[in-house]
Amino acid sequence: MFGLSDLIALVISAFIILPVVVFIREAGYLIVSALLGAKNPRLTIGSGPRAFKIGMFDVRKYYHLYSWFAYDDLKRQSKFAYIVLYAGPILANVIVAIVINALVANGVLDQYETFWNRFVFYGFYFVLFDAVPMKTANGMPNNGMIIYEMLRYGKRTDFNDEPFLPSTSEVEEQYEEEMEKVEELKENQKEIVEDDEDFSAEQQEKERREKADIEESKEQDIEELKEAEKLTKKQQRERKNQMPD
Repeated sequence: MFGLSDLIALVISAFIILPVVVFIREAGYLIVSALLGAKNPRLTIGSGPRAFKIGMFDVRKYYHLYSWFAYDDLKRQSKFAYIVLYAGPILANVIVAIVINALVANGVLDQYETFWNRFVFYGFYFVLFDAVPMKTANGMPNNGMIIYEMLRYGKRTDFNDEPFLPSTSEVEEQYEEEMEKVEELKENQKEIVEDDEDFSAEQQEKERREKADIEESKEQDIEELKEAEKLTKKQQRERKNQMPD
């Protein structure tokens, strides 16, 4: 049965373990690209609006959802360079997972064994879907597919002259355009809401005035009716007094 302890484990996995495992994966790109002489490398952590930026590290608001490494160009563009580049994230997760697993097995990390076992699980989880050749949801090859095609055909087979990983400048421009559209949409929605609120407030004020006028008119009618009743009674008394005994 799914209990409180499972919920806590889920939260820890989603907001701590998975982001760290993803960061290690992206760091694999970063380390190998540095060895290959990548131009303008950048590691984006998370998605959504930017939280802050320090050097090549761009941290987004939703840090636990999706990350990617980007660069503009490689100084070394050989087949071996591309294979090593796309093997980098796989090796990073494999090495870290194996080291942690060995430490757990030898009782070094036995105090938080469940946490570290879960860490190793997600590390190999990413390795599995990174290393086994397949097409991703957007139809692009994963790292395993890229390496497989490089080894089998001796060339890139995606029929694209651009790097598999999007360049930093293109990603940034695309992101800025998307954020501008989002902000513009928010402003339009805000104006619509404000107009609706102004109209609603104006309509409510108009209805309030009309209601006040109606109430005032009713009070005037009641006063006039009372005055008319008083006048009628007075006239009746005067006629009665004028009648002969």
